[in-house]
Amino acid sequence: MAKPRTVYVCAECGGTTPKWQGKCPHCAAWNTLEETVESASPTAASHRYAPLAASTPVRTLADIEPRETPRQPTGLDEFDRVLGGGLVAGAVVLIGGDPGIGKSTLLLQALAALSANSRVLYVTGEESAEQVALRARRLGVPTGNVSLLAEIRLESIQAAVSEQRPTVAVIDSIQTLYSSELTAAPGSVSQVRECAAQLTRLAKQTGISIVMIGHVTKDGALAGPRVLEHIVDTVLYFEGDTHSSFRLVRAFKNRFGAVNELGVFAMTDRGLRGVANPSALFLSQHEQQVSGSCVMATQEGTRPLLVEIQALVDSSHAPNPRRLTVGLEGNRLAMLLAVLHRHAGVSTFDQDVFVNAVGGVRITEPAADLPVLLAIMSSLRDRPLPRGLIAFGEVGLAGEIRPAPRGQERLREAAKLGFSVALIPKANAPRQPIEGLEIWAVDRLDAAMEKLR
Repeated sequence: MAKPRTVYVCAECGGTTPKWQGKCPHCAAWNTLEETVESASPTAASHRYAPLAASTPVRTLADIEPRETPRQPTGLDEFDRVLGGGLVAGAVVLIGGDPGIGKSTLLLQALAALSANSRVLYVTGEESAEQVALRARRLGVPTGNVSLLAEIRLESIQAAVSEQRPTVAVIDSIQTLYSSELTAAPGSVSQVRECAAQLTRLAKQTGISIVMIGHVTKDGALAGPRVLEHIVDTVLYFEGDTHSSFRLVRAFKNRFGAVNELGVFAMTDRGLRGVANPSALFLSQHEQQVSGSCVMATQEGTRPLLVEIQALVDSSHAPNPRRLTVGLEGNRLAMLLAVLHRHAGVSTFDQDVFVNAVGGVRITEPAADLPVLLAIMSSLRDRPLPRGLIAFGEVGLAGEIRPAPRGQERLREAAKLGFSVALIPKANAPRQPIEGLEIWAVDRLDAAMEKLR
């Protein structure tokens, strides 16, 4: 019998190399090679993927009859929103997040709701069956129809899934599983990739929806090979501070729905509960008007949200003034301050500038440019913005105000929550007036600043 050969596998791209190197020769990532044992090369007939790979004839795309796949609601409205309306048969969902943020709690609640009309299976590899039962009792969810399996061996899980034939199966977590076909330890690159690929093949073959929980690294990225995110259909991330009662679930990849969709939950003693009006979470309730605060209308997937942007501008006592952002892109702030100086005549070279998005939400879209600059101007002048003002718009390097997508939906959300004035790009000006909302449409940064003088 041939001795197993040791190879090194990249955690980022999955590439292999016979010896360890500081930099992966395939993707040029540093310190990502991990030692593993290469399994023997099987024959085509005995390959572990052979039973799952059914051959199909070559057909033209016009000959294939497309059909809409019905979605199965999970019973949690915010979770369904992030999934795109519910679970799709045969879909594989990967959900990651910090330890203790609520991943297992959310999925146990979803399975309990699904068990009323469907057969479900919860596979736990991190906790004992008694621990899961205690959590279910604490949450007060019905568990009479929830099947539970405490197992980490992939082949045993596959046999149980094939025998039970559940509609939805949850794997908690993918990093705890191992396949007896490989000699590497659970959680290694080869084991995570192998187990995820086998479970994905099983889901596609049987039509079972599989939800896998994934660990995250200290940087917040999903642990394991980067190929893991390419294998699955949907990638969800849990966001939020574990010291706060609010949790955000964001879709970063979804083959069956919109990406960047956001679900908002509140953690209670009875588990996670959906928040009906998430905009209220991201708006501070000031008893009186304060300077350095501007409310923006952002778009998270298909949902418009109102978020308060706060800025603090203070005299710097260091040679290099500080530029700090929380929830916003830091490099973009430096660019916006340069545009503010060049096209509005306002300099901040001797000022520390701090910008924060209230509520722990992360905003990545450029439509936050104009609200950020308005909050900075308000703090610098120590003058509050007009009451009931909302703003959005991208600011270009030439000082122009660029439009934001879905401007009408943002304005309607603002009017619904009682805002009376909207400072927006001219290209986003509505053709029909919106009741109760006065529109200030501008196309240049200096024009926007002139409106607030």
